Amino acid sequence: MAHAALKPDRRNAPDESIDWKRVVRLMLISRALDEMEEKRLVPEKKVLYQFSARGHDMAQILLGLNLTEKHDAACGYYRSRPLLLALGVDPADALGSAMARAGGYSDGRDIGVVFNYPNLNGPSALPMCGGVGSQYTPTAGWAQAITYFSKHLNDRDYDRAIAVVLGGDGSVASNGFWSALTVATTQRLPMLFYIEDNGFGISVPSTFQTPGGDIAANLAAWKNLTVLDGDGSDPDEAARLTRGAVELVREERLPVLLRVKVPRLEGHSFQDTQTYKSEELVRSEWARDPLPRLKDYLVPAVLSDDDWEEACEAAKAAAERARIDAESRPVADPATVTSNVFFEGRMQTMGGQYPAGYRPPETTETATGDGQRINMVTAIRRTLDHEMSINERVVLFGEDIGPKGGVHAVTLGLQEKYGTTRVFDTSLSEEGIVGRAVGMALAGLVPVPEIQFRKYAEPASEQINDCGTVRWRTNNRFAAPLVLRMPGGFFKCGDPWHSQTNEVAFVHQPGWKVAVPSNAEDAVGLLRAALRGNDPVIFFEHRAMLDHPWARRPYPGDAFALPFGKARFIRQGGDITIVTWGAMVPRCEEAAEGISADVIDLRTLMPWDRDAVLSSVRRTRRCLIVHEDLGTAGFGAEIAAAVADEAFIDLDAPVSRLTMPDIPSPHNPVLLDWAVPSTERIRQKITALLEY
Repeated sequence: MAHAALKPDRRNAPDESIDWKRVVRLMLISRALDEMEEKRLVPEKKVLYQFSARGHDMAQILLGLNLTEKHDAACGYYRSRPLLLALGVDPADALGSAMARAGGYSDGRDIGVVFNYPNLNGPSALPMCGGVGSQYTPTAGWAQAITYFSKHLNDRDYDRAIAVVLGGDGSVASNGFWSALTVATTQRLPMLFYIEDNGFGISVPSTFQTPGGDIAANLAAWKNLTVLDGDGSDPDEAARLTRGAVELVREERLPVLLRVKVPRLEGHSFQDTQTYKSEELVRSEWARDPLPRLKDYLVPAVLSDDDWEEACEAAKAAAERARIDAESRPVADPATVTSNVFFEGRMQTMGGQYPAGYRPPETTETATGDGQRINMVTAIRRTLDHEMSINERVVLFGEDIGPKGGVHAVTLGLQEKYGTTRVFDTSLSEEGIVGRAVGMALAGLVPVPEIQFRKYAEPASEQINDCGTVRWRTNNRFAAPLVLRMPGGFFKCGDPWHSQTNEVAFVHQPGWKVAVPSNAEDAVGLLRAALRGNDPVIFFEHRAMLDHPWARRPYPGDAFALPFGKARFIRQGGDITIVTWGAMVPRCEEAAEGISADVIDLRTLMPWDRDAVLSSVRRTRRCLIVHEDLGTAGFGAEIAAAVADEAFIDLDAPVSRLTMPDIPSPHNPVLLDWAVPSTERIRQKITALLEY
């Protein structure tokens, strides 16, 4: 269903159910903060990034005052400070964050316009990101979590909750917008898309973002979406539009898109001089300034002229108090800036299952298998099955994981057992898969999204990066623990699209743990630890090992879990250390037959067992690193650097690496066998090092 607009109802008196005095107070404070930054704090270089909200402010505040449910959440962008003020953020926190001082949104780690607001007793602001459009899919994930808590877990506190995402007209061209729109409408989620259309994405007109520059008109026929459109600078119309949109989502439990036309009264940022706008256009924008229109609307109907002037003076005083408070805050101790990349024992305020009271069952590193060997596919499936059976917060999703059971059959039968609410297929959008997983994790679920093949993770790279940094950039206010399953590597043949490994890319994403099991037992232990953990995990499933005879092991038991960062010695000896992981482990073991060698399976790359490697090298005095990924900047280079840095004087031979050449994985099996390190070539490298 679609509505072109909610037409203005020109009443003489303002709606008495709206706290207009609060609207005025918040708007005047927002204006005072903007003016203080522009005229004082930016020139004094006390604020380094400034994005004025003038023109956008009134409608945002009206929207924020409609968010009243405990589990309402909004995710905005860099021009969303008025909404944050409406949700209850202290102006001193807002200004202190803009000044990058200790406390506030991030302890000075993130730019001050990238907000977050964990609120356990009311509406929250989800961690915003600096990338345009990156806010949409996590908000869709929060909306899906609302539905899950309400309908599947029967938590009545979620029955009227909604998710709200704010974006400018430029963001409607982004992948995130279209992905979230697809998710919200196909899944019929309680989500409000609030689009502030000021006509420009920095300097680019909105006609370059969407045909005709009107996203509301273009989406009028979109199924399962109510479209509203109107003037966000008219107080009467903005009040009814925002209230109407929120109530529609609350009552219908379906998505709504509200486009409000607003003027951007200043440049995109402080540095933007707007030379691309004509003088006539600038005058017309200022003629639409919502502040004088709000005064005309409320004086004398609600406030007297004296009341208005008193409110202006009170707002200036409040802004000045906020400045004094903000400037009194110190800069965070630089020694603390490396904290909170991962969970360190102090619980985050929101995100993941632990703040809601989850306590994991007891685990053991001792396998209690029955002796029957199973392949890695079965081991992963059995682990997922057990964890789902004891934890209702665990949900699985991805392309083809439902009735088909995944293209590698790992999830076969799980949808039939647990239903389509907990095991479900998704649209073909990796951005949507990972982004919604982030939102679900922030809401307290344990999402287990699947990327079909490693190479397909590229469209989700922004969401992957943003997810990993949530804990650090909010200074432990939020975290988004999830388990991202990702098959990859060669299998019988190769190709550039399905056979990539490139695990090092995820090691280089702060905040992610990375597991690379080589066998069924380790897969069980690491997956269980990930599902019960409090950090996001990349769980890499090597295609060649999923049904490899060497990788088969007895199921180690439902309590078996392995710590990350603890390597396994496949064999032990005294003449050489061989460090490897994944599909190269059985090849290294075979190549070392008859040689006194330590063969170390790292099992995890973030963290990696530096101590095990270094202690082995100091004893054997030789080191060979073998991996399938490319040589240049592969993870083996990190290991080699650590050995050279910390065990150089113990070496009797140079640190050596054997990897694929710097090429994509070739398709023909003959070409693939030449490119991937073989047992024979590993053996030759070992011999060369021993003879050095």
